[in-house]
Amino acid sequence: MFSRPNFFGRQKPKSQLLQALKPFKQAFITTGIVSAIINIIMIVPSIYMLEVYDRILVSKSVPTLILISLMVLGFYAFMGVLEWLRSQLLIRISNNMDAQLNEKVFSVAFSNALYANTGNPSQAFSDFTNIRQFLTGSGVLAFFDIPWTPIYIIILFMIHTVIGILAIVASLVMMGMAILTEVVTKKGLGEANKHYQESQVFANVNFRNAEAIYAMGMKENVKKHWYSRYINFLSYQSDTSSKAGTISATTKALRITFQSLLGYGVSAYYAIQGQLTMGMIVASAILIGRALSPVDLAISVWRQFVSVRESYARLEAMFAQYPEKPKGLQLPPPVGRVSVSNLIAVPPGSNLMILKNVSFEVNPGEMVGIIGPVASGKTTLGKMLVGIWPPYSGSVRLDGAEISTWDREDLGKYIGYLPQDVELLDGTVAENIARFGEIDSNKVIKAAQMAGIHEMILQFPEGYDTKLGTKGAIISGGQKQRIGLARALYNDPTLIVLDEPNSSLDDMGERALIYALLNLKKMKKTVFLITHRTPILAITDKIILMLNGSLQAFGPSQEILKALQAVNEQQAQMQAQQNAHLNNPNQAPQTPQKGA
Repeated sequence: MFSRPNFFGRQKPKSQLLQALKPFKQAFITTGIVSAIINIIMIVPSIYMLEVYDRILVSKSVPTLILISLMVLGFYAFMGVLEWLRSQLLIRISNNMDAQLNEKVFSVAFSNALYANTGNPSQAFSDFTNIRQFLTGSGVLAFFDIPWTPIYIIILFMIHTVIGILAIVASLVMMGMAILTEVVTKKGLGEANKHYQESQVFANVNFRNAEAIYAMGMKENVKKHWYSRYINFLSYQSDTSSKAGTISATTKALRITFQSLLGYGVSAYYAIQGQLTMGMIVASAILIGRALSPVDLAISVWRQFVSVRESYARLEAMFAQYPEKPKGLQLPPPVGRVSVSNLIAVPPGSNLMILKNVSFEVNPGEMVGIIGPVASGKTTLGKMLVGIWPPYSGSVRLDGAEISTWDREDLGKYIGYLPQDVELLDGTVAENIARFGEIDSNKVIKAAQMAGIHEMILQFPEGYDTKLGTKGAIISGGQKQRIGLARALYNDPTLIVLDEPNSSLDDMGERALIYALLNLKKMKKTVFLITHRTPILAITDKIILMLNGSLQAFGPSQEILKALQAVNEQQAQMQAQQNAHLNNPNQAPQTPQKGA
């Protein structure tokens, strides 16, 4: 379970992702130990060459050659087993990391989609995959091998001091190339990733509106706008890749040059001086290659490392924004008493105040209509009532408990919510009504019957087992809304919030909705009905009138409706007088009588 985001100045927990990765510390230490043994064995070829050239060729002892060769083969076989073991360790780390962290990543990605609405909520999965593949792939092996570069250089010092010093110089040059790679590519790769994310978000948002774009012939225009973002990504990536490729090619050339000149050229010079043997020449070449190889590999995977670093930063920020919340004490089932006190609502990540000091109380079993003009805060109030958004200030309480203190999974059983824009998930009708939990046929059918869609569902090709496809694409908007209503009524919830439940309904659907609402009244459910259609308000007990984010009126439905009717009649009378004055400018408009 993950808590609400830290949008309003609350202290953010640190290194949430690092804490999540800590259980794998021992596995990586084991991998490091195996890598250390492999690197120790990699010294064997140098010793083998030293023995062959300096002793065996001089003594011409075939038995000694066979014995040493068999020993070396044994070391190589052991190294092969260790390489296999290391690969298996990395595979196991990868699988365990995925098994233990994917649910946490899903939770923070879900929270990000709920609160931040970035347009590309699946980016968290890509970032996690990027990190996991790097930490368990060949790229991370370079970082296990780099610490052994000084060991190889120490052995080179044992062969000859000058060769050791030159090996240090070569290593510093190679490391300088690595630093140069970071300096040259950091900004470009950052910009490339930023523009790529922008192009992906733009594409994802527009793909969700593909039907409207196609119908109005907007595809080419949208494609141009997408490409203008994508071309920026290509430009930065191409420029950065060119620079990185140049540095990488130079680095490889330098490594081969150092290996040849130091391993053979300089060693041969000191051999001519009588300070080195033929075996030492070959051993030096092998050791220099081993000393410089990890640095070369690190440079070759540098772009991948930079990408992983940015993925880690994004994922760590997301983990910090949505910290894991410990499961609290389970509260008793609510009876439906709702109390809103001095509520101020601000969309997450925004400074725009939508609700301003809203306060009211609703008793269990009351049906409350929420009305008001467009952009008056009706939908936002509905979201606050079910705890979708956290209050900026004030409180929303259910049975006296702040709604944010309830365990979300536990509270969800007692809440029915029909959003303004109904989205069904890719699954069967029964799965959608049952909220993708364990399907209880009796409860599913009961919810469908309450929503008045049981007979409609039976007409589907496979009844309740009919697959709806992505976003419920195979059914109409009205059918989608009615199935959404059944989902809201599933499992006999206590608090029900319906946002424009009749916006897509025909006459039959509206009658079924009214029947469902009347049943909810009989069952003493607390219902909030957000609507702009006045007739349906006749069945409500109370009405909340919203205007510009403020509560303008709250009271019994008949009183509010009578007051609204009086205001509407007065406005109609004034409008008629204004129209008459426009038609006859010489006639002065009359002042409307009080109470009109």
